[in-house]
Amino acid sequence: MKVVLIGIGQAGGKLTQKLVEFDANMNFNAIKGALAVNSARTDLQSLDLDTVLVGQERVKGHGVGGDNELGAEVMQSDAGEVMSALDGRITAEGEAIFVVAGLGGGTGSGGAPVLVHELQRIYEMPVYALGVLPGRGEGSMYQANAGRSLKTVVREADATLLIDNDAWHETGQSVGEAFDAINQQIAQRVGILLASGEAIEGVGESVVDSSEVINTLRAGDIAALGYASAGASEESGENINTVTSNTRQAILSNLSVPKATDADSALLVVAGDADRIPRKGVEKARKWLEGETGSLQVRGGDFPLDSDRLASLILLGGVERSPRMKEFMERAKEANQQEERNEDPAEMFQNDELDNLF
Repeated sequence: MKVVLIGIGQAGGKLTQKLVEFDANMNFNAIKGALAVNSARTDLQSLDLDTVLVGQERVKGHGVGGDNELGAEVMQSDAGEVMSALDGRITAEGEAIFVVAGLGGGTGSGGAPVLVHELQRIYEMPVYALGVLPGRGEGSMYQANAGRSLKTVVREADATLLIDNDAWHETGQSVGEAFDAINQQIAQRVGILLASGEAIEGVGESVVDSSEVINTLRAGDIAALGYASAGASEESGENINTVTSNTRQAILSNLSVPKATDADSALLVVAGDADRIPRKGVEKARKWLEGETGSLQVRGGDFPLDSDRLASLILLGGVERSPRMKEFMERAKEANQQEERNEDPAEMFQNDELDNLF
């Protein structure tokens, strides 16, 4: 699946960098272009990507200080500059655009919905958001920002693939270590998803292609991604339990939005040596996935890779009804109320100004 990535804000830029590095290290060649956009000059200087600094007239390269209304305004003002930087990067070869952002900060949460809206006006290909939800310990302003940003970006994007920071934050890790580890895991999962169906050496019996990814994402507003892997026997018949066990673990323990198993659609990708992938195992795992998600739109296929391990990668579409999402939106609502009581700049959430900016 040939894509162009646009990282917005500090978190979006860092995650885009990890995705580009993973794609290059694996020789997948799925990412055809990448751009980082921010209102803070220092955040852009640390990236090995082409960059665009927005909001120079308003914030002088110092960032928006977590104010996502201001983040939306500077992105709206400089959207033309961002679009100019994309000239030549988005070609007929591309199949989708991903806008990558942390939804708790100012530039990412405010700017991502604006940019998605602008891209939708210009390009015919799908425009997706890859959004990272702040963890519980990241402060009320970040929760409030993410709640409003999520509602807005879901409305604008063709689908929003969500990553919940709380899903992978291990006890004892510093904030920096946690974010770096999370970005690495996201890059692996999303990188394999994007590369599925590309011209990788080895031929599977039922190779996934990009249309299956697009059709799965078409089913709903919010999507989630699960992943698990294990060592595999050289004989495919001995790997049936490996595939089914990986699939269960990917959904029940390693989902990017935990407990979001009630889905409208699903895609199961079994990655590994083509000779080690058991057809019976793939079919059993797909049937189990139908029962677990309650969806009749469950696709499945292979992704041949030179590896002595087998992995199950699962994309779920339409998980917005999950308990985790309801829990997060309640948390964001409470955080918004707290910010209003504190008379914080985030009190802009008491109205619809961000929604009406564009």
